[in-house]
Amino acid sequence: MKTKLLVILFVLSLQTGFAQKITIYGIGDSTMANKANSDRNPEHGWLQVFPELMSADVKVINKAVNGRSTRSFINEGRWDSITKNLKRGDYVFIQFGHNDQKSGDSTRYTNPHTAYRHNLIRFVNEAREKGAIPVLFSSIVRRNFNEKGVLISTHGEYTMEARLVAQEYNVPFIDLEYFTELLEASYGPEKSKELHLHFKPGEVAYYPDGKDDDTHLSRKGALEVSKLVIAEIKKQKLKLAGYVK
Repeated sequence: MKTKLLVILFVLSLQTGFAQKITIYGIGDSTMANKANSDRNPEHGWLQVFPELMSADVKVINKAVNGRSTRSFINEGRWDSITKNLKRGDYVFIQFGHNDQKSGDSTRYTNPHTAYRHNLIRFVNEAREKGAIPVLFSSIVRRNFNEKGVLISTHGEYTMEARLVAQEYNVPFIDLEYFTELLEASYGPEKSKELHLHFKPGEVAYYPDGKDDDTHLSRKGALEVSKLVIAEIKKQKLKLAGYVK
């Protein structure tokens, strides 16, 4: 009996030691991206801190880059560099929109109902061709309160198009526009500055002249957004839920 028990414990230890590894690729813009000098830089992308909430069996390869739209991400060869390495069971987190809106920049702008939509579809289809699992995200909100304290969306039709593509192509969808809207509103017009980059001159060495940025995230903001993502992963019962710390 004792020998049998030891054998069972040995098998369980082997299973634990050889747990399936999962790789997540992130493609998107600055709200998601890793930041240089993260030990000194107050700015953090939400996927940059996401690994802190996951087990060691999850590898995050964050390919999101500041200033990129779906158009520039594709045209710079960044998407092709990912697809050649994708394998069955990998995840691809897709969040664009902030820079697709840049109508003054032909290298980035996309019409939400044509190029933006079809670029999202391309990401989804080409990920699936490799056996990977795409997950679509709507953009996080900007801290844009009006004089009445109401948070006003700045994303136009882009977040709606992401929802429609997810629905039409049966893609897991995490509506970060909605959840971050609730988050910002819960903090309120003043306290929500903590989620972003608001510093007086001399307050933070990295920004000696101060900073007022309502788009990008502080470390606190990035962790809050990552927690929203974790909550949805659990709610939607994605396989990743089993890898949350």
